[in-house]
Amino acid sequence: MGDAVGQMLASAVGIAISPLPLIAVVLMLATPRGRVNGTAFTLGWMLTLGAITTVVVLAGSGAGADDGGAPAGWTHWLKLALGVLFLLMGAKQWKDRPREGQEHTLPGWMRAIDRFTPGRAAGLAALLSGANPKNLVLAIGGAASIASSPASGGGKAVAGVLFVLIGSACVLLPLLVYVFGGSRSAAVLGGWKTWMGEHNSAIMTVVLVVLGAKYVGDAIGGLAS
Repeated sequence: MGDAVGQMLASAVGIAISPLPLIAVVLMLATPRGRVNGTAFTLGWMLTLGAITTVVVLAGSGAGADDGGAPAGWTHWLKLALGVLFLLMGAKQWKDRPREGQEHTLPGWMRAIDRFTPGRAAGLAALLSGANPKNLVLAIGGAASIASSPASGGGKAVAGVLFVLIGSACVLLPLLVYVFGGSRSAAVLGGWKTWMGEHNSAIMTVVLVVLGAKYVGDAIGGLAS
């Protein structure tokens, strides 16, 4: 199990530091229906991430696996493709970073958050976790790492649960701060939102490049063995 957890940790952290879901849930929590919509958003995020993880882990641990339980050979090719994609995404992230003095622009849907229903909040979370290219690639990469590890079925299941929990930190922590933080929660959440917006490009560039190098190296090692 330890190997499976170690393999997926970087991808989970990459998802956890995604700024859009954090900003979305912080804005949602500031609305009159903040508690209900924030909870719906968090559940939608976790369920979507859990579904992606389950599908990839089951596919990688089943289809093409040998009698000894070794992962399917295609998982190494998938990790190689994801590694190259991570490197390209890291380069694009750095190229498109906001320049000094440039204002950070937010998507238009954020202006309508105060009119969201719980269903729309959950749907938005599903889109941000499952349809956002960066988060989707990170989720598939993390799940593929779990699938290609030598851990037992139970170990992979535990690693999958941990992957979802860590990857959901960007929405879980704001909700917990809102529920238990009292009067200070607004200032704390506002500070998180500002910091993530200002430093996201640099952080994500480093994470994507490190992940890309690791995935390419792991894939080459697996294909050569």
